[in-house]
Amino acid sequence: MSRNLLTLVLAAGKGTRFKSNKIKVLHKLLNKPMVQWVVDSIRDLNPDKIYIIVGYQKENVQQAIGSDGIEYVTQKEQLGTGHAVMAAYDELKPDDEKDLLVINGDLPLIQTKTLRLFHNYHRKQGNALTFMTADLEDPTGFGRLIQTPEGFLRIIEEKDATPAQRKLKEANVGIYLFRIKDMLETIRRLNNKNIKSEYYLTDMIEIMGRSQKKVGSFKTNNVEEIVGVNDRMELAKAIDVLRLRKIKELTFQGVTILDLSSVWIDHDVHIGSDTVIYPFVNIECGSKIGRNCILYSSTHIFQSEIGDDVRILPSTVIEESTIKKGAQIGPFTHLRPKTNIHSGARVGNFVEMKNTVFGRGSKAGHLSYLGDAQIGEKVNIGAGTITCNYDGIRKNKTIIDSEAFIGSGTELVAPVKIGKKSYIGAGSTVTKNVSPESLAVARSRQIEKAGWVKRKKRKKSSGNRD
Repeated sequence: MSRNLLTLVLAAGKGTRFKSNKIKVLHKLLNKPMVQWVVDSIRDLNPDKIYIIVGYQKENVQQAIGSDGIEYVTQKEQLGTGHAVMAAYDELKPDDEKDLLVINGDLPLIQTKTLRLFHNYHRKQGNALTFMTADLEDPTGFGRLIQTPEGFLRIIEEKDATPAQRKLKEANVGIYLFRIKDMLETIRRLNNKNIKSEYYLTDMIEIMGRSQKKVGSFKTNNVEEIVGVNDRMELAKAIDVLRLRKIKELTFQGVTILDLSSVWIDHDVHIGSDTVIYPFVNIECGSKIGRNCILYSSTHIFQSEIGDDVRILPSTVIEESTIKKGAQIGPFTHLRPKTNIHSGARVGNFVEMKNTVFGRGSKAGHLSYLGDAQIGEKVNIGAGTITCNYDGIRKNKTIIDSEAFIGSGTELVAPVKIGKKSYIGAGSTVTKNVSPESLAVARSRQIEKAGWVKRKKRKKSSGNRD
């Protein structure tokens, strides 16, 4: 009869090597906190309960992870991994017939399939304790697996190891499976007689072995997954692993990515098949890209939704916006939050939009600012058009009805409405509503003074003689 599973994630320590005001496990990888990667991997095991041990900045950890299927246990003092498990003693006691997976919160690369193999091995062996190891080329920072003269397994932490022991390659990776009943019977025997004066969970290996409880190791070949993140360099390496995993996942779904080394795609981004991603493209924060799109180089998309058959030309920034099917954006376009580009629209060179609806088939080819505007279908926005939306106190709205033609160099002083099929003459400053199917020209009268330059020069020359 199989035993049920509880999980315990250790996330109480500050992580001093990060040199950060923020607890280590909340640093993000592909826009997901480090500890969330661990939680998501163990959640797919369908455990009965997920406990997270919190301490330093516990409120921040709880806020970031939330309470969906999570229970928190506070470790008031951070006195080592063994002390962290002791903190959950009362919570675990009612479930002492079950298994407990204990895992560090700084292992964001661990995958569910590896944990499942580990759990299956533990159950098959009938162990009271199984711990995961790996052969590492450089095991610096890891505890080493040794065997005592009496034949018991033991982990020696690096700071307590002899030079000879530090040369060993098989290392403990900080993932354990306990039969809870056996663990509770022995964990009170931990002591802190070591260089760091901490209670090491690794000491449970020898203690349980000497108590005649069955202890075994599980060596994983997936070394990439078990490297902990203890400093900023290791964070960068882990991010790169996750980034390439995401790219691999997308390519298997039919997305073409032309340069694996330069593209950044967050973990929660969705991209449809037959879309092509050029080098130096960044897509972040849950953005959704449709099918058969082309995203050219140096495009940056943040928390936005792009429909099918959209072309995003180079050096375009899109923030919290929506682009419908068949539109074209860029190059050098900036779509700021709450911009909605409808099907077939064209937004071109050096155009900036903010909080604007841009209608189906409309065009803004170049050099324009459209803010707080509602623009209908098949509108033409001439070069240099500006919606003057801010009066120093509040933002005001510009409305341009369908099929209007806005001449180049126009200033639309909001609040103002341009009627359907109306024309605005180039160089106009429009301060009043324009009726449908009208021509509006709002310029100062051009005055020409013949010979003015020569007269000015003569006057200046005369003044110099004085």
